[in-house]
Amino acid sequence: MTKGIRVYELARELGVTSKKLLTILQEEMNITLNNHMATVNDQVANRLRWLVKGPSEGEGEKEREKAKKAEGSRPTDGAAKGSREAVKKEPSPSGATQGEAANGAARSAIRTFIWMGPMTVGELARQLEMNATDLMRRLIQKGVMAAINQTVTLEQVRDVLESMGIQVVDGQEPQKRLVKKGARPLLEGDDPQRAVPRAPVVTVLGHVDHGKTTLLDAIRRTRVAQGEAGGITQKIGASTVEWQGQKIVFLDTPGHEAFAAMRARGAQVTDVAVLVVAADDGVMPQTIEAIQHARSADVPIVVAITKMDREGANPERVKRQLAEQGLVPEEWGGDTVMVPVSAKRGEGIDDLLEMILLVAELLELKADPQRRAVGTVIEAQLDRSRGPVATVLVQTGTLKVGDPFVAGKTWGKVRSMMDDRGRSLKKAGPSTPVEILGFNEVPEAGDVFQVKASEKEARAAAEKAAAEEGGRQKRGITLAEFYRQSRDGKKELALIVKADTQGSLEALQQALGQLKVEDVAVTIVHGGVGGINLSDVRLAEVAGAVVLGFNVRPEASARQEAERAGVEIKTYRVIYELLDDVEKSLRGLLVPEKEEVVLGVAEVRQIFRLPGGQVAAGCYVQSGKMVRRAPVRVIRQGVIIHEGNMASLRRFKDDVREVAEGFECGITLEKFNDFKEGDLIECYEVRDVKA
Repeated sequence: MTKGIRVYELARELGVTSKKLLTILQEEMNITLNNHMATVNDQVANRLRWLVKGPSEGEGEKEREKAKKAEGSRPTDGAAKGSREAVKKEPSPSGATQGEAANGAARSAIRTFIWMGPMTVGELARQLEMNATDLMRRLIQKGVMAAINQTVTLEQVRDVLESMGIQVVDGQEPQKRLVKKGARPLLEGDDPQRAVPRAPVVTVLGHVDHGKTTLLDAIRRTRVAQGEAGGITQKIGASTVEWQGQKIVFLDTPGHEAFAAMRARGAQVTDVAVLVVAADDGVMPQTIEAIQHARSADVPIVVAITKMDREGANPERVKRQLAEQGLVPEEWGGDTVMVPVSAKRGEGIDDLLEMILLVAELLELKADPQRRAVGTVIEAQLDRSRGPVATVLVQTGTLKVGDPFVAGKTWGKVRSMMDDRGRSLKKAGPSTPVEILGFNEVPEAGDVFQVKASEKEARAAAEKAAAEEGGRQKRGITLAEFYRQSRDGKKELALIVKADTQGSLEALQQALGQLKVEDVAVTIVHGGVGGINLSDVRLAEVAGAVVLGFNVRPEASARQEAERAGVEIKTYRVIYELLDDVEKSLRGLLVPEKEEVVLGVAEVRQIFRLPGGQVAAGCYVQSGKMVRRAPVRVIRQGVIIHEGNMASLRRFKDDVREVAEGFECGITLEKFNDFKEGDLIECYEVRDVKA
């Protein structure tokens, strides 16, 4: 069995980028590979070596001698057929056989040719493994009068090569096309001529307790920038590490919720997402949420399978579970890089950093260091001794001490800058996280940070942003509004679906996936079991999605965030009503006639057993007010367990009509006694929607 070599290893050997090898494989050899981690066999590897570096002087001379001998011994028209077949077929460096090379005077052994620029007729003949005299004769027949040492262009030789059955590929144009497609768009105002490579920015996501912080600590402890003494002296929300002379910036976000919150404000700072999955625990609900957030951000995912030192570590099980979520390992034919890691022992750290840099290489990350700095606020706080302090990731340009700036509704002048090791800086280039003093007030995470020409201009920009804040258009969408937007170009209805059980969720996803009306389709951005939480709403805001709940209810924080962001949350108890509403929205027939308004939510803190077997719940009103005559529902861990009417509402021993937020009360419900501490009682009313 041929051992083979990975694309990135061969690229390193040849001194070219992995992207260039992938381009040559696709355009020259008609081989499409998913990424730089793919393996090619020895024959393909030798062909790539020959295409990139060309034959050595000895190899080229040897091939020409073979061609001359073959031409001299070529059988005549009257020769027996068997004498032609007697030519031994051995692979040549080009992938052609000697039998094909024997006909070199008449045609080329190369069936696909990548044109890399103007060349002489002699050079072209050598690369095509054919006789130069024959090539000149064919060029003359096409009207191109070129001597052996005369330079020809692609336009001059294309017709000749195609008449010989050779497919010609412009090796310069595909590279330009791939660069345009694969490179991250330069921030507005960047000069492409001045753009230089920058370090990738990485966010670590994953389930709680799967080792995100431990992994970051291991990376920073073992791979601090060379020449620096000591460890991390302070935490500024981001860290810069160095590996083999290349830098990587890690954002120290507390998880995918903060990641989503920044993206909800329009911040797109992450280039690569590292998904941390414990080898002994496998894929968990937060793992799936992290995958959805990374996909919504459209960033490549590198999986770090952590805790490989544990006794129950089973990386193959983790890979199977991730494959079910659409992350197929590259060794299984997929395009997701997965690296086993033990942060405790320091094993696999180098491999992980190498994979991050290789993935970033394909993105071709660049920035213009000569322009005014533009970046994003990563985190901010009010320090008692220093005032407003913010961590800013400079994404393009160079930030200098003394620069006036604006960040959202705040403005200021850079009084001082410090890196992640507490060292004072005078300037900071692209992909550099810095802690900045000089804000007039605390900015918000995700605010765009931009240097202005003067403090006056910065202040005016901040005041304008503050004035426009109230009238800023919300990014959410409702089912009733969708059809109108679909006529203006929106062709997909994005949904986030939460259900009470896995069976209900699968049934809903299958039924919704089959809905399609007039080329308008349904896309399920995320599906999960349990109540609607803050993460669901933030993901819906970023994706422009509607949140649908089946037998579940939103948390208070999720409801508040949805109101702020303009995200619609629709909850149902009957599956057919949910499907009917979605289909009507696709057809433009959904007209809201009634809406549900939550009046108040109370938490059950104590349970009292009354005479006659009835049970009363001692409650604390968390929000709104509890109204005696309003319908109620009991919610346990986000799932509705009962809907009905309130039997009584008491404040101490007195019957009351309502109890306001912040007060305690006693509640009994009709035909329900199964209260548990921690349950939520939600009262609501249904109102007619005014036309």
